Amino acid sequence: MSQRQAVTKVKARAYARADRAEKSQILDEIVELTGWHRDWARAALREALKLKVVKARAPRSPTYGPRIIAALIICWAVLRAPAGKRLAPMLPVLVPILRRDGELELTDAEAALLVRMSAATIDRRLAGERARMTLRGRSHTKPGSLLKSQIPVRTWADWDDAVPGFVEIDLVGHEGGNSSGEFCFTLTVTDIATGWTVNRSVRNKAQRWVFEALTYIIARFPFPILGIDSDNGSEVINGQLLRKITFTRSRPGNKNDGAHVEQKNWARVRELVGYYRYDTPAELAKLNEIWELDAVFTNYLLPQQKLIFKQRQGAKVIKRYDTATTPHQRALAHPGMRKRPVITMNAAFKKIKPAALSRQILALTGQLELLAQAKAAPRVKPPVNRAWNDQGWRRNPNEATS
Repeated sequence: MSQRQAVTKVKARAYARADRAEKSQILDEIVELTGWHRDWARAALREALKLKVVKARAPRSPTYGPRIIAALIICWAVLRAPAGKRLAPMLPVLVPILRRDGELELTDAEAALLVRMSAATIDRRLAGERARMTLRGRSHTKPGSLLKSQIPVRTWADWDDAVPGFVEIDLVGHEGGNSSGEFCFTLTVTDIATGWTVNRSVRNKAQRWVFEALTYIIARFPFPILGIDSDNGSEVINGQLLRKITFTRSRPGNKNDGAHVEQKNWARVRELVGYYRYDTPAELAKLNEIWELDAVFTNYLLPQQKLIFKQRQGAKVIKRYDTATTPHQRALAHPGMRKRPVITMNAAFKKIKPAALSRQILALTGQLELLAQAKAAPRVKPPVNRAWNDQGWRRNPNEATS
């Protein structure tokens, strides 16, 4: 159709200046080129040179009104600002819970629209909020590509990491850039199959405290721990563990052997408590208070993605991930999960109030930051020697101008 209109517009200028015989010839050409009837072609040639008033199309009414977008921002903030691909699968779970707790005031129709929102639409609607977002305690240092990989590295191990209960452990130091003296460490334990993660802070990395923290974390898991894989630190490799549980270690100098727990060092520790130095009993107690609440929030509400396909084509690497799912949902869907842990997890999930829990965790992290900042001694300015400065040659220096 556009080609016919272009031809008609070109011929219309000649048609307007032509005599009767030339107009008949032009009409013959238009009919032959376009297949139009002769009367339609004549009318089209007359109308082609007339200026037409173009009216702007009326804008389509938005599918998602301001109330729905405001509710979306609340859901996004509660789950710690995830990307659309991680937030979209959680909306059918999160929206009913927030409505139950009175955090969202939506009608059934508005809630149904919010739940159906796609990941791409979520990212578009939250672009402004994400641009204004500033995170507390984030360092300029970003995790390397090593922490983003999901490469299976346990082919040499004697246990199967696809079964819930086989975990990786690692210690994160809170030295704040100053490694001298004694400071707190956080022990992170991550289940490989489900991503279930529990943290516990200790006063230092002595074997005694680490073993106590590990024993505490094992008791906090909803399913039994079958095997542990750690790095080569003496604080985690000890005879007590070897006698009680299947124990393996990574190769020296190969951090990717513990890729599952290494990525949690950033996502579950650094992003929450930052890079301050924590070395007092009050800070240690506050850290463990945060981890108690965050274990519930992380494992029941924060979705994770796992790499399911990776292929290299020259310099390009193609990766595909599964649908974002929480560790709780992965544990329920696993065929090897027993009935008792399922009952325990479901009972705990029904008691969660996501928005209130999120506010409580953020309040504790703010208190922890205040404790860390209060330790910094104020800078005292050196006393000024006014008698020295009042000397003539000090008051009128001319070295730079003479």
